[in-house]
Amino acid sequence: MSQPQLSMPIGVVVRKSPGATRWAKWCWKAVAILPGAADRRWHLLRKDGEVSEFHAATVPLDLHRTDTEAYLTGISARVPTLGIVMRDGEGDDPLDVVLVTASPYETQDYLDSGEDIVELVPMTDGLIALIRDFCAEHHEDETFVKRRRDKKRIDLSEDGKGDARIRQLSDVYRAPRQRAVQ
Repeated sequence: MSQPQLSMPIGVVVRKSPGATRWAKWCWKAVAILPGAADRRWHLLRKDGEVSEFHAATVPLDLHRTDTEAYLTGISARVPTLGIVMRDGEGDDPLDVVLVTASPYETQDYLDSGEDIVELVPMTDGLIALIRDFCAEHHEDETFVKRRRDKKRIDLSEDGKGDARIRQLSDVYRAPRQRAVQ
């Protein structure tokens, strides 16, 4: 029996380039991945003028057997991608790489929050094959079960309709009459 979870270290390459406006001096973008990379933080890979590329961090890519539907959706895209989630850095680091995920559903959740920087980076062929093999081993199709209503008649009772002080059913939404005080 194989493991229900697979973890692989993924290095994230981040490009630093000059910003397009005076309010953003630098533009940071995740541009590539390094499957099986060693643990590094902000190691300069190459520099070309003002543009630099860094091995920003190495984080684990975790595959769970319960998420195989999402992984299959991700690798069936025209360009299969990994979602890279980053936040403003603490200390000397400009950005913190929080998560690398192969699930487009989880990536969408982080995009919906709007609080994080989310980049899509193309997967390598070897990583696509690894995810495909993991899904082939663990994926179980869920059978669709149509929900059926029970046969109980719910239209026979008038409970909760209108004002309880009005006894007639003709106009249950009219205001009750005040009784004369004697």
